[in-house]
Amino acid sequence: MVSQLTRGQLAALVDHTLLKPEATHADVTALVAEAAELGVYAVCVSPSMVPVAVEAGAGRVRVAAVAGFPSGKHVSEVKSQEAAAAAASGATEIDMVIDVGAALAGDLDAVRSDIEAVRAAVTGTVLKVIVESAVLLDRADGRTLADVCRAAEAAGADFVKTSTGFHPAGGASVRAVALMTETVGGRLGVKASGGIRTTADALAMLDAGATRLGLSSTRAVLDGLS
Repeated sequence: MVSQLTRGQLAALVDHTLLKPEATHADVTALVAEAAELGVYAVCVSPSMVPVAVEAGAGRVRVAAVAGFPSGKHVSEVKSQEAAAAAASGATEIDMVIDVGAALAGDLDAVRSDIEAVRAAVTGTVLKVIVESAVLLDRADGRTLADVCRAAEAAGADFVKTSTGFHPAGGASVRAVALMTETVGGRLGVKASGGIRTTADALAMLDAGATRLGLSSTRAVLDGLS
């Protein structure tokens, strides 16, 4: 049961995240040190900060990087190059943002081809696809969100991820995570991210089916468990 997770078990499901545009090298170095202390799965940083995180981690902490963040409106070639550069710098996971407008317009071919382009650029790297679930969840009774998750699976993604945490529509929700989990059926991971600030929030996302959490308030969340 999720409610019986230990602090260490919960930490092992967390991407400890710092994506603020004002983040400095010192901030990222401190993030990595805290990540090592807390025993989290990985840190998630901006592409330009990957070399800093890798150097600070010295092999102790996995590094994930975002691509096409936060709008998703970058052309596929730019997302692909950004992801490839991050991977070449030492990122072992890429969290890319879809073109949410294409999804809302029902252009699933464009969504899929965008993901495929990034997948081809980082073939040996875990690929998480950020779908901005708060925008899509109530479109067509959830079918839009489910269709985008299926497109991500068809394009070779390893995870679907709720949110950037930067969209005004909001971040992760239990409803979205449950629908995403049902759609991918255990074939892909589900990362809940955006607005998860308490232990109760984190456990609720895991209960709904999330297999990874993106947190910036990691210590506060973990402090809720013994």
